[in-house]
Amino acid sequence: MNPKQDRYDRSLFARRQWLQQFGMGVGAIALQQMLAEDPLRAEPPVLKDKPHRDLLPRATHFAPRAKAMISLFQHGGPSHMDLTDPKPELTKYSGTDYQGDVHFSFVNQASKKLLGSPFAFAARGNCGTELSELLPHTSGVVDDLCLIRSMHTGANGHEVSIRYFHGGIPGILGRPTMGSWLTYALGSESQDLPAYMVLSDPGGHPVDGVTNWSNGFMPALFQGTVLRPKEPRIFNLQPPSHLAGEMQQQNLELLREINRKHAYAHPGESELDARMASYELAARMQLAATDALDISKETEGTLKLYGIDDPETREYGTRCLLARRLVERGVRFVQLFHAGQPWDNHEGIQKNLPAICRKTDKPAAGLIADLKQRGLLDSTLVHWGGEIGRLPVTQDHGSPEKAGRDHNGQGFSVWLAGGGVRGGMVYGKTDEFGHKAVENIVTPNDFQATVMHLFGLEYEKVTYPYNNTKQVITANRPARVVRELLA
Repeated sequence: MNPKQDRYDRSLFARRQWLQQFGMGVGAIALQQMLAEDPLRAEPPVLKDKPHRDLLPRATHFAPRAKAMISLFQHGGPSHMDLTDPKPELTKYSGTDYQGDVHFSFVNQASKKLLGSPFAFAARGNCGTELSELLPHTSGVVDDLCLIRSMHTGANGHEVSIRYFHGGIPGILGRPTMGSWLTYALGSESQDLPAYMVLSDPGGHPVDGVTNWSNGFMPALFQGTVLRPKEPRIFNLQPPSHLAGEMQQQNLELLREINRKHAYAHPGESELDARMASYELAARMQLAATDALDISKETEGTLKLYGIDDPETREYGTRCLLARRLVERGVRFVQLFHAGQPWDNHEGIQKNLPAICRKTDKPAAGLIADLKQRGLLDSTLVHWGGEIGRLPVTQDHGSPEKAGRDHNGQGFSVWLAGGGVRGGMVYGKTDEFGHKAVENIVTPNDFQATVMHLFGLEYEKVTYPYNNTKQVITANRPARVVRELLA
């Protein structure tokens, strides 16, 4: 072994051991961001013509409208014709055979019987957008929403469409997600918190697991940092009582001295300064993360706005509130996920769809209202939607109360709010039964290009070299900025 490398590795181990043994309050959330730049994992020193590997703030190509994004991803495929896309003709011909072609995911349970929505729609807000009775709170903020009714993946499967939305190519693993691309392009506005954070569900990971927040072929620094879904959301954030205060400061000073000596022993390796500085993130996070994750000082009115006073909405509402607290402290991208795919209503849609709406409707609307009243909505882009929608025909389970809907990637709805999009508008449409997008079709690649534009970025110019190709967020596939959505 190279003697110099041996001393380097032993010194590195000593610093890690120091952090562990002296209980500096280093939580998992700090370790991920620190170790992503660790010399044992980092690639060789970056040259000027190579991609960067840091989270320093970067200039945009033009003036941005959005500075942060919160994605409320709804795994499973919310039923648009029951929530956001009323279809009178579907109701009129309910129970009759659909005359068009249908691709079923579950052929053995397939039916061509049209299933009209059992839920009532009405015009909401000053804009008059029609929404379902299942979304009473979302209806209250509809004037701030840009509702896209013409999303199209062309695929009915969950994973294939999830990867399309997140990574730019249907079904392909190993690509960076949108949060990775944004933090790579823009860096972080906070050096005390990770730039890309994931708020997971107590019930477990969503379908497709960690792929939802993967850094793909980018360095691990750009991967989503996952908060624990319950308290304590970060383990070991605070130091043991016998090491807190002056004792901790003495330990940190000693660690800095060890680092200075380490740098002195390796002259000419200037990147070590930045890497060693990253180890101090843990100490800074003791203040920043503790403050960000403490909702106890929020007013009673704010807690009620998110539904935290109600057991049915408390958990999701808490995560929505945490998302607001994170972005107002400089976190660039925050994602909320559900365990599994609760919107995948193959059966019992009359029972299961209202249940997931009751959990999410008030918190999501509360987030919009709260951001707006704090003056944050204009600079924070909020996204709500799943990877697919549902079919207009019934997935036949016998009696109507057992009926559900199969997958549909041909046409479905998502909505955006804030961050430079037009509020109170509807864009695109599906056919008379809600099966296929037929006007102003928007693909996930169009969605990605538009989001990048709202952040002041020309998506084709944000590149990362991989497989001898300059990769972009849309995977070099056809895409357009949907300018009709812009305010």
